[in-house]
Amino acid sequence: MVASQGFAEFLREQLAPLGRVTMRRMFGKTGVFCDKLMFGMVTDDTLYFRVDDQNRAAFKEAATSPPLSYEKHGRTIDLSFWRAPERLLDEPDELVIWARAALAAARRVAAKREPTHRTVRRLAPPALIRRL
Repeated sequence: MVASQGFAEFLREQLAPLGRVTMRRMFGKTGVFCDKLMFGMVTDDTLYFRVDDQNRAAFKEAATSPPLSYEKHGRTIDLSFWRAPERLLDEPDELVIWARAALAAARRVAAKREPTHRTVRRLAPPALIRRL
């Protein structure tokens, strides 16, 4: 379920110190973005943050639930998003600290990905594009 209007506005306000935070519906959930990077996800007005190898341990320690997942062909697929501790919603400064860690994880994940053909077309000079 996507984020309610009220919860989305609350998050935008709380996460404003990160920069311009936007939200977009995705696959029945709401993606939370900053600098065009998805660092969070909301489902049923529950916030999940992006994790990677560098910040996963902190989420495991504070987790009150398993990572966000879905079923596909009888298998459970874990997404790299873990539920933010509920107490953070009452502690704005700490929420921003956790959000910055999630944004850093999103940057690291994005840096590991190879550029797509579409990205190459946007970045490459026209002479190189003709050779592609």
